[in-house]
Amino acid sequence: MPIHFVYLILAVLAESIGTTALQASQQFTRPVPSVVVVAAYGAAFYLLSLTLVVMPVGLVYAIWSGLGIVFIAMIGFVVFGQRLDLPALLGLAMILGGILVIHLFSESTSH
Repeated sequence: MPIHFVYLILAVLAESIGTTALQASQQFTRPVPSVVVVAAYGAAFYLLSLTLVVMPVGLVYAIWSGLGIVFIAMIGFVVFGQRLDLPALLGLAMILGGILVIHLFSESTSH
């Protein structure tokens, strides 16, 4: 796997951690989760910038935001007990399908 995809996946994971900590920070009233939010988002944007050296910003952002949506939905289910209905699950499946189409078939991602 090319290093820029590793950076992109790590950026998505960092963003997902930051968003989860944002929920736990209770509007930045809890110090530890608040610090995690800032650190995780900082790491996410740094890693995202490394990916942008090789890939176009539109594709990077589409993959980053799409995977982030899916990861946050899974974390919401596992950590916070937030359930999704069938239309939401179908929408998430379509997001993943779009990411796969981009990754597998687009020449813009510089495989």
